[in-house]
Amino acid sequence: MKALTFSTFGNSDVLEYLDIPEPVLKSNEILVETEAIGLNFADIYRRKGNYHLLGQPPYIAGYEGAGIIIDANNNEGFKQGDRIGFADVPFANAERVAVPVTHAIPLPEEISFETAASVLLQGLTAHYLATDSHKTKPGETVLIHACAGGVGLILTQISKLFGATVVGLTSSESKAAIALKHGADQVYLYTDDWKKEVLSFSLGGVDVVYDSIGSTLKDSFSVTKDCGQVVFFGMSGGKPELVDPRMLMDTSKTITGGDLWSYLTSREERQKRAAQLFNWIINKDIIIPSPAVFSLSEGKQAHDYLESRKSSGKIILIP
Repeated sequence: MKALTFSTFGNSDVLEYLDIPEPVLKSNEILVETEAIGLNFADIYRRKGNYHLLGQPPYIAGYEGAGIIIDANNNEGFKQGDRIGFADVPFANAERVAVPVTHAIPLPEEISFETAASVLLQGLTAHYLATDSHKTKPGETVLIHACAGGVGLILTQISKLFGATVVGLTSSESKAAIALKHGADQVYLYTDDWKKEVLSFSLGGVDVVYDSIGSTLKDSFSVTKDCGQVVFFGMSGGKPELVDPRMLMDTSKTITGGDLWSYLTSREERQKRAAQLFNWIINKDIIIPSPAVFSLSEGKQAHDYLESRKSSGKIILIP
């Protein structure tokens, strides 16, 4: 089978589209022929050697995708031809992937392979952020960093669905327009005096900030009202400054860490959360932007496009 691989760490030039052996299934795994694969910043970090990788080269990145079962491997509840998606299965940048039965998420007829590969990782992240990290309530004001990104656009729509006012932050006018189109009430640019603007808009501070940038953490606290919350779930802009516990005590503010893998702890959790996400999509409560599409063999171009920061929404690879 063909796979997008790398044998050394570095820029996108290390990527190679090679023939490799098919996966050897364990008893609790099914073999899935991938129809669409999600590309994420974590794949960039793996290619660069920033994340620990199992096995020996050639390495295969990718954790998210959707496809058709071609070997159910005698696992009850699955059969050849079933459509499934997955958000946390390694070696996904390949024509065939061994998927543990606990990680297989059945796809409704209304959810295409492309939509599943576009939404599972980022959609389930947005889901836990709005339902667990912070339980969004009607009348709240939320601030979302990188609001035109994959998580940001979905989190914006879920927050609106729950009755919140959404303020977004992004890097360009074109991305601001996308965020406004998907429900944001107000969007500011990082080049603006955004802290002053947010404090003015929210009449003194927001209820919660979703910070995936990291280096902005101190600024996020400065626009959070007393007794408010900052949810820290990413470091795309670099490591944050240390948080002063005295500041937290004096203002009664809280900080909450966020990581999807703390919530996708069982087959039941994956399927329950995905089912709600799919229902919102089917009912058009949230709209998933059309992804940017590359063939799996064009992995280098896809990585370059993601790293350019010019993309909004999702990038997917088609085997």
